[in-house]
Amino acid sequence: MKLGNCFFPLLLSGALLAADSVSLDTGTGVLYGTLELPAAKSPYPIALIIAGSGPTDRDGNSLVIKGKNDSLKLLAEGLAARGIASLRYDKRGFAQMKTGAFKEAEEAGLRFDMYVDDAVRWGQYLRTDSRFGALVVAGHSEGSLIGMIAAHKLAANGYVSIAGAGQPGGQIILKQLRAQKIPADHMKQLEDIVKALEEGHTPESVPAGLEFLFRPSIQPYLISWFKYDPAREIARLTMPTLILQGSTDIQVAVSDAKLLKAANPSARLVVVEGMNHVLKEVPAGQKDPLASYSDPSLPVAPQLLDEMAALIRTAAEPGPTQARNAQ
Repeated sequence: MKLGNCFFPLLLSGALLAADSVSLDTGTGVLYGTLELPAAKSPYPIALIIAGSGPTDRDGNSLVIKGKNDSLKLLAEGLAARGIASLRYDKRGFAQMKTGAFKEAEEAGLRFDMYVDDAVRWGQYLRTDSRFGALVVAGHSEGSLIGMIAAHKLAANGYVSIAGAGQPGGQIILKQLRAQKIPADHMKQLEDIVKALEEGHTPESVPAGLEFLFRPSIQPYLISWFKYDPAREIARLTMPTLILQGSTDIQVAVSDAKLLKAANPSARLVVVEGMNHVLKEVPAGQKDPLASYSDPSLPVAPQLLDEMAALIRTAAEPGPTQARNAQ
């Protein structure tokens, strides 16, 4: 595992912060990320920020949505202004995605566990850097599940779920498909496909028009993803845990956050009023709820930053969890 880096300064609210470009050679590919460092004197706690699903980069921007929202970049800068360092990174395969979709052979080799392993590698690297103290894993959307598993493997000092689903991937997809009022006979076929994938084998056929969702090259990845239940994974965590969910999120519901809370009663659940899926404050009933998905001028919700900072500071305090991690 090799790492390279270079620094450049960033001005935020009058404070001189440092953004450090880093790369991590995993042995099966090079990952790229950004360390956001506060103006405070080290050591400082650090958050490992994991992006959501699809072609989403380290800053929270997606190739399938025109324009940028810079949600994760703004999140990192907001944490730095509060004395907390962070690392955010482009997921495995993003370099290929910059020129379009995965090639079929590349996609067929991708597994959900690879994303988990990559997060663990980044966490292990951060633990070797004397500038950093407590390690808190924070995952957004699909990154929430990746982060839960990685936090457990790393015995992290803390964990934050942001807009994380509370159900397994297969059930999420079925819920989304049912909302489209698909004819009953087609819906039964789709339920059978998901059941087959959940049981670890590929379906015999896929209905016309839905090949893009269950194409043969993506089926191995879906099998590797569907086997994980977020409620079961978050229940394993014993470190300080925070569940954050926006009230105006049209992609993940507050009910998902409640499922996670029910699975880990010691976790703190915070519903941020007006916050949407890209962490921006959007009033309920706004005419175009997707407008903020491509507006980097909108700040992330201040309450999100305050709650995360509070959890990270708690995780950094000496206690039983930290003592175990040091052993």
